[in-house]
Amino acid sequence: MKAQAIVFQQPQHLSVQSLDLPELADHQVHVQVEYSGISTGTERLLWDGTMPAFPGMGYPLVPGYETVGRVIKVAGDCTLKVGQRVFLPGANCFQGVRNLFGGSASDLVVPQERAIPVPESLGEQAVLLALAATAYHAVAGGGKREVITSPDLIVGHGVMGRLLARLTVAAGAPEPTVWETQAVRMDGAEGYRVVHPDDDPRKDYKAIYDVSGDSNLLDKLILRLAPGGEVVLAGFYKQDLHFAYAPAFMREAQIRTAAEWKRADLLAVTELVNTGRLSLDGLITHHQSPKNALAAYEVAFGDPLCLKMIMDWSANA
Repeated sequence: MKAQAIVFQQPQHLSVQSLDLPELADHQVHVQVEYSGISTGTERLLWDGTMPAFPGMGYPLVPGYETVGRVIKVAGDCTLKVGQRVFLPGANCFQGVRNLFGGSASDLVVPQERAIPVPESLGEQAVLLALAATAYHAVAGGGKREVITSPDLIVGHGVMGRLLARLTVAAGAPEPTVWETQAVRMDGAEGYRVVHPDDDPRKDYKAIYDVSGDSNLLDKLILRLAPGGEVVLAGFYKQDLHFAYAPAFMREAQIRTAAEWKRADLLAVTELVNTGRLSLDGLITHHQSPKNALAAYEVAFGDPLCLKMIMDWSANA
């Protein structure tokens, strides 16, 4: 079996290659991919070569962990059925390349437990479940803390910032403020307000969630905290973060990192979407064919109007 896959041969150099797929082992499924998303966080760092040391890092590699497709073959005693639409958070099925995260391909072979059934009605929006699960993990703390303070300030109005804000509103928490510096990204608020940070005088935020990925913001955010307030680092940072101790000391500031989402987070947001409490509308803005992959990545990482770029693999079906 063969698959067409996007391969980063080295930073900022890619090709679409035909790669061998393994034969199915027991409890594995073959998924024919319909859509995959381009991540503007970790995938951008893989693309430009600035990803910090990370297990599995190296080139050439197949990126992608936001994949939706249909099961076309199963092996052994599988609960998944042929024809089911599933979400895949990547794969590890190609030889001769690094599979970090291995989801940007026309076909994938994965253990069945890695494939999460999704409703037919979601369609291409199902690629957003990974980001939604990441946002949910940040506000839920992975179930490791009894009390989590909902964000009253969110930094960044990209897809992650919008999902965090929508989750906050859906939970019935007070309306958060979202900071955004790019005018073209200030529209699209649903139940919350978006402002430029220079137009926000407030300095008593209890919980600031940063999804900007800007490693130079921490000092500015600490100055906006109420005493005992918390900064949650929910982005991915290519440089080490530093902060001035005295302002943090005076506020008894707390700093928390939000790690990778878990399966429970994915199941939770899938339920929120299924029941209509969380909307994924208006977040996918661009589509491209894999044959135009280079142009897709350039737009995804360079055009502020692009919130989420989708690779449409359906022409390969």
